[in-house]
This record gives sequence, structure tokens and C-alpha cells, in this order.
Amino acid sequence: MPPIAWVVVFFLAPLAIVWAYSFGQNQGLTEVDISGTFANYARALQPLYLGIFAKSIFVAGITTFLCLVIGFPVALSIVFASERWRAWILLLIMLPFWTNLLIRTYALIAVLRTQGYVNFTLEWFWNQGSWLMTLVGLEPLGDFTPLQLLYNNFAVVFGLVYVHLPFMVLPLYAALDRLDKSLIEASLDLGAGHIRTLFLIVVPLALPGIVSGIIITFVPALGAYLTPDLLGGPDSQMIANVIERQFKKANDWPFGAALSFLLMYATFAAIALRVYLTRGKPTADGHGI
Repeated sequence: MPPIAWVVVFFLAPLAIVWAYSFGQNQGLTEVDISGTFANYARALQPLYLGIFAKSIFVAGITTFLCLVIGFPVALSIVFASERWRAWILLLIMLPFWTNLLIRTYALIAVLRTQGYVNFTLEWFWNQGSWLMTLVGLEPLGDFTPLQLLYNNFAVVFGLVYVHLPFMVLPLYAALDRLDKSLIEASLDLGAGHIRTLFLIVVPLALPGIVSGIIITFVPALGAYLTPDLLGGPDSQMIANVIERQFKKANDWPFGAALSFLLMYATFAAIALRVYLTRGKPTADGHGI
């Protein structure tokens, strides 16, 4: 009973209140009349907000894809690392969780800004290249123009990949660690080669972990608020930023609640898709789930 009561009081009850607000309308500055209207959901389906939803899904999808492309080799290298190094690599993967997200985001700003570490390094190489060209009698390269790496869509995707990459690596590692390595050895002995073994043996057996990593990465990236708010520009806002403005600046709690639950419905759909895709699939140890 105590866990159930905790879930009801601190999760289901507040969620039910917000859900009820989505069917209401403002009455004055502080009151909400829950009249059962669907006007908020109809407004949320206007082209303006559908476009923001679509952009948020696209950015979250790009983030998830990049995390998968980067995270799969990392997880595979951890699995085949020695026992001595495996713990240290896992520690490095989980180390960012020990630091607050706000601090990590401001650290990214220091790295990506016009006078940040990236542009400082590029400027140093540019000046060295210009000096070498002058040394051999060629025209120098001229002044270095810093790259605009902040307050755009690139910064948002870069920040989201940086934040969510561990969410992809850890499920992949858990799935690959249960992999029967004798199957890989048999595939290589039969002449399949490393690439064919990867795509025909490793990937199918690790599919539950891949799908779990995609869902665990995609869902938080879809609802990300802080990263696009601090790193993005005027055209880089995602649906979570719009929801925040409805609750704070616009004081339109019913519409913000409707947008929130549309985002939650999309999350439930992603989880249901994960269950459907992994139903009856063999895991890395050869058993079904």
C-alpha cells in the first residue's frame, strides 16, 4: 500500500489535475473553469503548433539517430574491453550524471561561443597555417572568422546529443553484454567478415537493447526544455519551450495542459511501439521477451 499511495498522491493525482485543466478555460487571472471543452486540443492542432511538434519530433529523431551511431560502437568497445578497463569506461560514461544539467549546458556555451574553446583552437590552427604559407612565400590566409556555433539548430542538436548519449550507451551495453560471443566467432570462422557479422548477427540479437535505447533517448529529447532554451535561437524552440511559456508568460494553463498531454500521448505511443517491436524477439542471450 505505501508505494501505491505514493504513486497516487504524488504522480497520478497531480497528473489528473493537469489533465482536467486541459478541458477548461481561463476565468479571470487565476481561475480555471473546467467546462469539458475540446477547444484547447483543437487549438493545439493548428498548423503553427503542429509545425512545432513536427520540428520537435525531427530534432529528437536526429538526436536519437546520432546517439545510436555514436553509442553503438562505444557500447561494443566496452563489451570487448578487458575487465580492468571496462569499469573505468563505464565510469566515464556515467560521469556526466554527477553534474547538474544546467552546469553542463553552461559549460557547452563556454565551448561553443564565439570566443570559446572551439573557435580558439580553430583560430590557432588558422594562424599557424597562415604563418606557414607566409614562410613559403604564399599569400597569408587573412583574418579568422569565428564560426557561429551557438543559438541555432546545430547547437540544440549538439547539446541534446551530449546530454542524452549515456541514455543510449547503457541499454546497448546491457544488451550486448549478454551476447553469446561464440556466435560471433562462428560467423567469422565461416567467412562472414566483420561487417556482415555485425549486421546479421550482432544487431538482430541486440535489437531489444537498440529499441530500448531509442525510446529512452527519443522521449527525453522530445520533451527537452533547458537545452533548446539556452543553446537555441528564435527559430530553435521546441514544444517544451512553448508549453513553458503557456504556464508562465501567457498564463494560459488550459492550453499548456493540452499541449503537455499531446506530448504525453506521443510518449505513450512510442512506448507502445517499443513493446510491439520487441514482442517475441530473441534477446542477446537467445531467449524471447
